[in-house]
Amino acid sequence: MAIRSHIFLLFLNTTILRTDVQDFINSNLKSDISKLIFKGSPFDTVSIQELANQIIAKQKSEKKLPTWFQTKNIYYPPKISIEQTSSEITAAYKAKLIDGSVIADISGGFGIDSYFFSKFFDQVFHCEINPELSNIVQHNIEQLKVNNIKTICDDGIHFISNYSETLDCIYIDPSRRDASQNKVFFLKDCTPNVPDSLDLLFQKSNQILIKTSPLLDISSAIKELRNVKKIHIVALHNEVKELLFLLDKNYEDEVEIETININKHNNQKFSFNLGKNQAAPEYSLPLNYLYEPNTAIFKSGGFNQIATFFKLNKLHQHTHLYTSDAYVDFPGRIFNIIKIIPYNKKIISKEIPEQKANISIRNFPKTVAQIRKETKIKNGGHLYVFAVTLVDTSKVLIICKKTE
Repeated sequence: MAIRSHIFLLFLNTTILRTDVQDFINSNLKSDISKLIFKGSPFDTVSIQELANQIIAKQKSEKKLPTWFQTKNIYYPPKISIEQTSSEITAAYKAKLIDGSVIADISGGFGIDSYFFSKFFDQVFHCEINPELSNIVQHNIEQLKVNNIKTICDDGIHFISNYSETLDCIYIDPSRRDASQNKVFFLKDCTPNVPDSLDLLFQKSNQILIKTSPLLDISSAIKELRNVKKIHIVALHNEVKELLFLLDKNYEDEVEIETININKHNNQKFSFNLGKNQAAPEYSLPLNYLYEPNTAIFKSGGFNQIATFFKLNKLHQHTHLYTSDAYVDFPGRIFNIIKIIPYNKKIISKEIPEQKANISIRNFPKTVAQIRKETKIKNGGHLYVFAVTLVDTSKVLIICKKTE
C-alpha cells in the first residue's frame, strides 16, 4: 500500500483531498461553473481548472454513480471518464450475468464495472493503461472499502498474454475512438481490437463479456466475433445504453437476444433466439389498442417475434407498431385508440381542437417537423398522434391516449 500511495502522489494533486478543498467542492455543486472559473481558485496549490473538473465530474455522478457521490474523499477523473463509464444500474445488471472466482476487466476505466464484479467474484483484476486513471481507481476503491480488486497499470491485452493462469471471465469495454479521437463503429477498429485478440482471450478464459456502444450494428458484430452465446440489449428509462455480447468458447448454437428496459418501478424483459424460424405475424388495420415496443426491442430487430409472442397484429411490414382488440400487458407503451383519420391538414385541425399533441412517425413520408409546420400542432398535451402507413398502404394519423 505504501508503494501505491507513493505512485499516487506522483500523478495526482492530493491537495484536492484536503478537508477545506473538499468542503469547497461540495459547497459549489450547484454553482455556476463559468462564474466560479472567473473568480479563480482560493487555494495556492489547486488550480481553478482542477476544482471545476472535480465539481463537474461530481455533479455528473450524483444520479449516475450515487455510491461514489455519497462516499467521502472520492477523487474524480476528467469529466469524459464519467460520461463514458457505465452507470451503477447497468453495471449492477451486467455483474449478475456472469459468475466465477476470478475475472479480469481489461479496459477498466473509472472502475465502476470492476466494483460491481467484486460483489460476485473473489478476485477482480482492473487493468488501465492510463497511470493517472489507474491510481485514481486505486485510491477510490480504498475509500469504498473494497479489498478484492487489484489495480494494474498496464495494457489489458498485454496483461492477459502474460497471465500464467486461467480466468473465469474476461470483461472488455473497448475504446470506441481512434488515435485522432474520432468515433469508430466496428469492433476491429476499437481498442483493443477484440476480433483479432479472440484466440488469445479464449486461451485464458472460456467466457468473454464485451460491452459495446448502443450504436453498434448487431449483425455486423456477430460476423466479427465468434461463439456468441447471448446478446443483452440494456435500456435505462427507454434509452438504450449498452449492448453486451457474451461469448462462450464451447458454444456453437443459435444466438439468444435478451432485451431489458430498466424503469423506476419495473423492468420490461423480452428474449428470443436470433436464428430460430418465427411464424409470420398477422396484419390488420388498427383495432382498440396500439402498442409501441420499447427501445431495447427496437434495437433487437425482433419485430416479428414480439408480434407472434404476444399474439398481436402488425400494422404493416415496415410499420413496427401493433394492435389488438383486447388489452395485452406489453413491454413498451400502450395506447387506447380514439380515432383514425387520413393525413389532411384541414381535417387534423378539427380533430385536435387544442392544437397540441405528442407526434411520432412510423414508416411515414413526412418528418415530425414537417407535420407540425403543416398542421400548426404544438408539442405536448394528453393526446398522442402516430403518423403511419397501414397494411392497405394508406397514410393515416392514429389519435390515441396512453392507458393508465
